[in-house]
Amino acid sequence: MRNRWAILAILFVVRLTIAFQFQSVAAVAPLLQQTFGVGLADIGILIGLYFTPGVVLALPGGAIGRMFGDKPTTITALLLMTAGSLVMATTDIWGLQTVGRLTSGAGGVLLTVQLTKMGTDWFAGKEIATAMAIFVNSWPAGVAISLLVLPAIGTASGAGAVFAATGTLSAIGIVLILLYQPPPEVTSSAAGSARLDHLALLAVIVAGMIWGLYNVGFAMIFSFGPSLLAERGWSIAAAGSAISLVMWLSVFSVPLGGYLADRGRPLVVTIAASIAVAALLAWLTRSDAVFLTLVLIGLIGGFPAGPIMSLAARVLAPETRAIGMGVFYTLFYAAMMLGPAIAGRLAKSAGTAAVALDLGALTVLACPPLIWVFERIAPVRSQRARS
Repeated sequence: MRNRWAILAILFVVRLTIAFQFQSVAAVAPLLQQTFGVGLADIGILIGLYFTPGVVLALPGGAIGRMFGDKPTTITALLLMTAGSLVMATTDIWGLQTVGRLTSGAGGVLLTVQLTKMGTDWFAGKEIATAMAIFVNSWPAGVAISLLVLPAIGTASGAGAVFAATGTLSAIGIVLILLYQPPPEVTSSAAGSARLDHLALLAVIVAGMIWGLYNVGFAMIFSFGPSLLAERGWSIAAAGSAISLVMWLSVFSVPLGGYLADRGRPLVVTIAASIAVAALLAWLTRSDAVFLTLVLIGLIGGFPAGPIMSLAARVLAPETRAIGMGVFYTLFYAAMMLGPAIAGRLAKSAGTAAVALDLGALTVLACPPLIWVFERIAPVRSQRARS
């Protein structure tokens, strides 16, 4: 298979399994609280544990992918995700839930780094923002599907059935990834130097911070949004359906943001959308206009995804993409590990999940200054690379 858009479709579906699995805890958080007798702080930790392996595995994950190849690495990652889900599906001990979550997260880390590198291989310099927007769109799509499907499964059959469903989807991903083929030019350049120069490394670090902080803010919506609405008397299913509006609308706003970025002024689009999302997150906890606020977040919140994800591709050569994406995702996973855990602690102390949404507003608001920093670094690095 050599059609790059068909390849992108495969990567989209396989990456969707990560979002579906990640959201499984938050989607049935009230059910888990009842089943295991835990609180919001414990739920926040369990959510964040999915990203914990990323702090230590993302960087070597890039090297692992470069050493063993795309398919073996992605298949191994999907097997880890499946195994973790099976552990969570078959135990009623909270400690083993954390073991399963960590195992799944380790697979998710390896898969995320490798899939991003594979997508960049096919689209670097060729509508990269649009392609990356479609690629990252698999995340809101996977979350939205989980918010609609998993609460119903959990209510009908219990938490074990929820995690069995995530494991089944990961196993399907193994079949799909067998269809992937790398582009010829990447195969021929794979033997080049994988060493990042200092400016490229700094630029990738800043890009990873931007992506991590933006996603922490967005994650607060679907991680603690259902609990916020449950505090207001909503049922688990109704809360999940309402929050899923953000994800479904993002399915349209994310590729639109990438399309606009590829056709000019990506900086303006990203900064304006980030400020708007921060304001809407803060408003969500203080307003009764829940549906209107969620609709606006969904329509606007997807715009920065493609432009942000394309930042690293601007400073990485084919031979440095694997290690560069490892650095990028190390920062992302560090943010996503700490964000939900801190939010859960703050929510427990304040007695309300609203505090988690306020934290999300602050992390999104931190993105525009970092984007300005990246834009100062990237042109300098490009000029030196040409000289």
